[in-house]
Amino acid sequence: MNRLVSVLALSLFACTHVCAAEPDYFGTWKFVSAAVAPWADRAAAPDPAEKNALLGKTVAIKPKEISGPKTFACRTPKYRIVDYTADLLFQGAFGEMQSRDKSVDPLKLAASVGFSGASFKTLETGCEFDWHFANPTEIKIGLNDYVYTLKKQ
Repeated sequence: MNRLVSVLALSLFACTHVCAAEPDYFGTWKFVSAAVAPWADRAAAPDPAEKNALLGKTVAIKPKEISGPKTFACRTPKYRIVDYTADLLFQGAFGEMQSRDKSVDPLKLAASVGFSGASFKTLETGCEFDWHFANPTEIKIGLNDYVYTLKKQ
């Protein structure tokens, strides 16, 4: 019996170190593209300087911090995965557009920037940005009239 208890305890100890897989969102993500956001004023093109400075850069989402370009860095994230509807994406930008113009369809806007479906996994961080998953290897972030796409590296 003691041997069985020892084997079970050893198995439990090993599993806590091996079986506890890290969340899929941990890792390095690279800014691969940027598109003018649907909410941007079409009469005034956004400044491309920030976009050009971010493309090619990486962000590392780690258990205790997010590192990368200053705007996206976060020293004390509090991670939570939540399902968002299209009207909640990008701090509610698509919902705000619909509240101003009832003909605006948040799902169509979401599709126009690369989302499919009716619900979208979002990583809330407790920091400046929410990270919206278009798929398991692609994140979308809105900043200053651009929607950025980051790919998992």
